[in-house]
Amino acid sequence: MNVREPNITIFENFQIRRLYSKEKKLWFFSVIDIIAVLTDQREYKRAKSYWTTLKNRLKKEGSEVVTNCDQLKMKAMDGKFRITDVADVKTIFRLVQSVPSKKAEPIKLWLAKVGSERISEIVNPEESLNRARDSWEKMGRSKKWVQQRMMGQETRNKLTDYWNDHGVKKSREYSILTNIIHTEWSGLSVKEHKELKNLQVQNLRDHMSEAELIFTALAELSTRQIAQKEDATGYKENEKAAYRGGNVSKNAKEQLESETGKKVVDKSNFLSSKEKIKGIK
Repeated sequence: MNVREPNITIFENFQIRRLYSKEKKLWFFSVIDIIAVLTDQREYKRAKSYWTTLKNRLKKEGSEVVTNCDQLKMKAMDGKFRITDVADVKTIFRLVQSVPSKKAEPIKLWLAKVGSERISEIVNPEESLNRARDSWEKMGRSKKWVQQRMMGQETRNKLTDYWNDHGVKKSREYSILTNIIHTEWSGLSVKEHKELKNLQVQNLRDHMSEAELIFTALAELSTRQIAQKEDATGYKENEKAAYRGGNVSKNAKEQLESETGKKVVDKSNFLSSKEKIKGIK
């Protein structure tokens, strides 16, 4: 199935993974993420366990819901891409009927809306940007933060475009290079930074401060420009550029910290109080 890069969409502060199939012209949503919403369960393992039990029951009943589910690689909470049960909007609608939930109708309405977004975005790409901006603002981000987040994403996209055109393999090598850049400038791996902020499945960049976003962007901008200057091709050459690009941002960060007496990397996040309490438990 020809799909584009993973995309996160939001329903009542739940992050739902989805992928768009260019071949079928359909959105495919993570079934476990939908189950998490219906059962109001933010712990991935419990939602996964619920789906396993429900899937077995539906199989015994001869339901077509399970057979209509596909499997695609999606980014898991540990940052790695793993095979995940996914389904299109029509199948998710039928799945919702199998789960007793007060959120059944609200999520059906929501699915009907987001399930048709891609066609609209193809006609008018600006709608995609506006939708992302609205989602972040609904999650409590300031307009200034949103602007920085979007600028940082554009910088990130240019870097991955360079990697794609210069022999870097997607998924695994992208992930390794990203971690090198991040560790070099921040002093923490992506995983360690997420743990510092008490994050689990959440996107780290969505919980960065303005300063953290700026230094992340500087590291990735520096990496790309160094790679372009050296015409870095393949993983090994781009790995060298990643270390050097991250170091540029590290030096700038340390100078700012020296001037202000304040650390750039910290444990602040945008989690709701309810999510913070569950994370501590």
